[in-house]
Amino acid sequence: MNEAEISRYITETFEGVDTVTDSGNSFFFYNPDRNVPPDHRFPFVTLVTSDLYDQFSNLNRPSVFRLNIGITKQTFRSLFGDPARSSGTDGAKISGENASGHDFTALDQVMPHPVYGRMYWVCVLNPGEETFETKVRQLLAEAYDLAVSRYKRQAARR
Repeated sequence: MNEAEISRYITETFEGVDTVTDSGNSFFFYNPDRNVPPDHRFPFVTLVTSDLYDQFSNLNRPSVFRLNIGITKQTFRSLFGDPARSSGTDGAKISGENASGHDFTALDQVMPHPVYGRMYWVCVLNPGEETFETKVRQLLAEAYDLAVSRYKRQAARR
């Protein structure tokens, strides 16, 4: 799948999604009433196309992008164990395999996010159709549900 197909899937599947694009990167927020100020929004999914934010995945390769998804602690731990050991930030090289054992440059593999794995984010570079259908769709739905819950909790406090 390419970035446009994934963006379209997210915006057509999940209600109330607001998308911000900056420097070719896309940030997906749950903001159904379009009333959350930009400085109070937190994405539940991002689609990154360059090494602007980190260089672990070597995204400057032609046509390579990384889909990042924020999931629950339970799901993250069931997939990867302790997030402190899954992240690329402890003793990691700038790109490629590191102390976590994950090759953050590998395509079509769900893995901990190289920087935000400690915050229960996962990523996949250029997910293929099978990976998208069997893994990514579930993770996107979970991230969306988390964003909806967070939004409702914050709205109740206003």
